[in-house]
Amino acid sequence: MSSSIENIEKVLGAKRFGDRSAQIDWILTDSRSLCFPEETLFFALKTKRNDGHKYLPELYERGVRNFVVGDLPADMQSFQDANFLQLVNPLKGLQRLAEKHREQFQIPVIGITGSNGKTIVKEWLYQLLSPDRVVTRSPRSYNSQIGVPLSVWLMNEHTELAIFEAGISEMGEMEALQSIIKPTVGILTNIGGAHQENFFSLQDKCMEKLTLFKDCDVIVYDGDNELISSCVTKSLFTSREIAWSKKDNERPLFIESVQKGEHATTIKYRYLGMPNEFSIPFIDDASIENSLHCLAVALYMMVPPEQITERMARLEQIAMRLEVKEGKNGCVLINDSYNSDLASLDIALDFMSRRSDDKGKKRTLILSDMLETGQSSKLLYRQVAELVHSRGVEKMIGVGEEIRTAAARFEIEKYFFRTTEELLESDLLAGLRDEVILIKGSRAFHFDRISDRLELKVHETILEINLNALIDNLNYYRSKLKPETKMVCMVKASAYGAGSYEIAKTLQDHRVDYLAVAVADEGSDLRKAGITCSIMIMNPELTAFKTMFDYKLEPEVYSFHLLNELIKAAEKEGVTNFPIHIKLDTGMHRLGFAPEEIPELIDRLKKQTAVIPRSVFSHLVGSDGAQFDSFTRRQIEMFEAASECLQEAFQHKILRHICNTAGIERYPGAQFDMVRLGIGLYGIDPFTNRIIHNVSTLKTTILQIHEVPKEETVGYSRKGRLERDSRIAAIPIGYADGLNRHLGNGHAYCLVNGQKAPYVGNICMDVCMIDVTDIDCKEGDKAVIFGDDLPVTVLSEILETIPYEILTSVSNRVKRVYYQD
Repeated sequence: MSSSIENIEKVLGAKRFGDRSAQIDWILTDSRSLCFPEETLFFALKTKRNDGHKYLPELYERGVRNFVVGDLPADMQSFQDANFLQLVNPLKGLQRLAEKHREQFQIPVIGITGSNGKTIVKEWLYQLLSPDRVVTRSPRSYNSQIGVPLSVWLMNEHTELAIFEAGISEMGEMEALQSIIKPTVGILTNIGGAHQENFFSLQDKCMEKLTLFKDCDVIVYDGDNELISSCVTKSLFTSREIAWSKKDNERPLFIESVQKGEHATTIKYRYLGMPNEFSIPFIDDASIENSLHCLAVALYMMVPPEQITERMARLEQIAMRLEVKEGKNGCVLINDSYNSDLASLDIALDFMSRRSDDKGKKRTLILSDMLETGQSSKLLYRQVAELVHSRGVEKMIGVGEEIRTAAARFEIEKYFFRTTEELLESDLLAGLRDEVILIKGSRAFHFDRISDRLELKVHETILEINLNALIDNLNYYRSKLKPETKMVCMVKASAYGAGSYEIAKTLQDHRVDYLAVAVADEGSDLRKAGITCSIMIMNPELTAFKTMFDYKLEPEVYSFHLLNELIKAAEKEGVTNFPIHIKLDTGMHRLGFAPEEIPELIDRLKKQTAVIPRSVFSHLVGSDGAQFDSFTRRQIEMFEAASECLQEAFQHKILRHICNTAGIERYPGAQFDMVRLGIGLYGIDPFTNRIIHNVSTLKTTILQIHEVPKEETVGYSRKGRLERDSRIAAIPIGYADGLNRHLGNGHAYCLVNGQKAPYVGNICMDVCMIDVTDIDCKEGDKAVIFGDDLPVTVLSEILETIPYEILTSVSNRVKRVYYQD
């Protein structure tokens, strides 16, 4: 919904500089996501690690003319035809603008909070309610202090119902979100331990989340959950409650029975005394609970029970994540086919543009009709065409009658089909080569068949990489740093097995200061793939100097021999002031200059101009063990003295760093200028061995199940002797994939449908066997080797090793699949 800059100025109570008239359609907080500069209002937000004011000149150069700022640019004459709305706090201004926008709508608004299930409940409610009304909902997981106002801004004159998520990570955050969303219907999905570090107790967290519902007409929650029920009672709400229950038949929504079948669950219930039932095509407990929240809301919204039954049976799995997969013929697939609307298309196109910038691949979009938007087709596809052109899409494949009629709007290479079947029957997909392909379709078009056709299937064993979890871990450690402290992120050893390019690209997008790899070839591969941020080489080889010069890869230098050879090579190439990183040995006794060698090192550096020290660092030996604390403190003292000596000899700033992951957590006073984040980035706290946010999940598929009588043996050398009649499943993963042989013979287990399935017999090169006697499973079901519910640390403890070894052992033949919520 468009708004004039004058109206926004009045709403915000801002001090205005500039008199250019403008209509604002788009709100922007991330300069990288700019799409329509003329109609965009940029909020320059300050965070602990970044400042939106830095991007004002770049945005102005790209055509943005309207800004909300805390501080005016020093050279206002460079922004002659811009409008600046000055506020003390631009974030509060963003939230205030969303509040006033929300006040224009007298419609039902559903607010969802809880520890898990928010996005699934939101999307299932959309599936249940959108056939009857035009629904605006949060894109993906836009549920933060910034995401919620951006979501609410999407409400327009067509919106008849809105559904928004609200997420918090600490006390005091929900009040602002409540003022923006102002829900009339509230859903509390559950309360768990996510982000618990910022809450004193689960009760505190529950009470904070319930703040969202203080003015609701009705609240939906699990009435059998004692914690939630107790907190709702303490909140003294005057709103109606639909606290569904499986135990208390006096509740207005009583769940009489839950019967799980092989592929579906049938639920019988009574609402206000009237019996009914429905089935969902899922059998897991989380889906059942999520469906009951949806049932309560649908009944409250007066959807007829027979329609609820019909629509529940058609609920679809929510692919909440945007997946990146390897495609056939050199293609990269970005699969985002679970929904299709303008907001989510913008997000997905932005994601594609960031991942294809420097890889030389054509950008291709496969897009279906956008259903149930409430907008006229003419206006909708004009906006779609503008998005497609502004994001640099070079090829368009449209599916559906509506988008087909708008074909003339797309001034690029284009192909249109009436149905998904018509596209699949054509030869077009087989001809796609060296392209980044975004697959974006409404559920009714079943674009999963397109993804399946294009995907390169090389192995049924995959390593899933959760990019959101990676960023959550990055931000977890960033929160422990002073704002000015820089960070090096370790992406050596193929990013600890996760795949270096996608990890490096994601970290670059989140503006880390340095990436670090082991050898120059790793660094040059990243440069060739489009990584532009600073890269440190931790183990430089004498034969790789030219590679480092050519690709601007900054080596560590740990000895006079290496330094002299590097200087000689740089002088030969005519290189001057090439940045290097001086390594000191303060107790590791692996590599590095001894502190007493610093005067000689200074003398050598002063007598040449080929290289220049960019940083000086050392390695902590035992920062992950309390028993080594006195040794660690001596290391820090030794490093501080030696690095100060080096700095005093030079006028330019030399960055100092000694803290690794454990050091960041345990020695905040030793941050110096920079820290190095390694295993913590991938979700493992090296001090406690706990999982922070799991990044990597190794999973495979059951190939075959045999009934094997007791006293028979399984596998090579007849090691797996059975003591009972057993069901033995074969899964396509072995030691060539990185599954350690010592886990066999019952020493460890994987998870099948959430239950432990021990390894039976010796693990083979490409296959292993597991005992599924007590597990309800079938051929084709998934087996999780490690992941959210089976931490990699469980395996490392069994093997008496460290998680690093497990993660980096996953073979390159195992396909990596990246996803983002």
